[in-house]
Amino acid sequence: MEKANVSVLNNFYLIELSNLPEVRISLFVMILLVYLITLAGNGAILMAIGTDVHLHTPMYFFLSNLSFLDVLCPTVTVPKMLQIFMSEDKTIPFSGCVLQFFFLIDVVGTEIFLLAVMAYDRYVAICSPLQYASIMNTRLCAQLAAGTWIAGFINSLVHTSLTFTLSFCGSNQIHQYYCDIPPVLALAYSSTYITELVVLLVAGILGSSAFVVTLISYIYIISAILRMPSAEGRHKAFSTCGSHLTVVCLFYGATMFTYARPTSAYSPKHDRIVSMLYGIITPMLNPMIYSLRNKEVKRALVKVLRLKSCLRSD
Repeated sequence: MEKANVSVLNNFYLIELSNLPEVRISLFVMILLVYLITLAGNGAILMAIGTDVHLHTPMYFFLSNLSFLDVLCPTVTVPKMLQIFMSEDKTIPFSGCVLQFFFLIDVVGTEIFLLAVMAYDRYVAICSPLQYASIMNTRLCAQLAAGTWIAGFINSLVHTSLTFTLSFCGSNQIHQYYCDIPPVLALAYSSTYITELVVLLVAGILGSSAFVVTLISYIYIISAILRMPSAEGRHKAFSTCGSHLTVVCLFYGATMFTYARPTSAYSPKHDRIVSMLYGIITPMLNPMIYSLRNKEVKRALVKVLRLKSCLRSD
């Protein structure tokens, strides 16, 4: 059997969520609805933070980055999914697969690092409230945000380069509804040892480091909250931090299941379900869990909507 380098392939073939005609329309409507809710929810958060000066604080600055990532993440994969449902054309060009792969890993990696930064921000706010303004100054916030985006970009560049220099032979059918590390590596004919080793090392070192930063931050945060004399203060702190911790558990759990294991453990059926969780469902839930329950964000949204209503009436 001869090796065929992936660079000579014209197309890959993606697997749709279901090949049953009777459920295809239902899935199309459901996924489109989830995508539109995601865009609307995260778009509302970005609009509220951008227009209300009271929300121009470090916490909401990082939150706006999270909302932007939650718009990008499903946008990388969902339009192609919907196109497959409508046209039944399951092909994706080689260049399209590379770009989808790169941007997906970029967004996922950036969000992992950003969640750790957001945990550190809450740690400083609750454990060192008097020094919060001086520690989390504009310059440091900009550096931390830029660092998460740069780290995500470099991480994705490494994985994309290693994956798409492999040789492939035989089937070019990707057992997933988008191009991702496990299903693409599963098609490789040449040795994937180095690529898998890098994936596991990155997931182990960078992912675990981000998780440890988050975990330690929350150990200190919970300890500080429990020592608060005011019940109202404890409730407010737990409300904010509990929402962030819910987002962290959902996202970290799904991504670690996907990337922190060898290709031999790849299960197309189970992975498609998990990828739906962190790639489509979580970006929709984040605004509801973390932002739209926040009184300050709701107040800013009401103010924006009233202003738009007044402008239209004029």
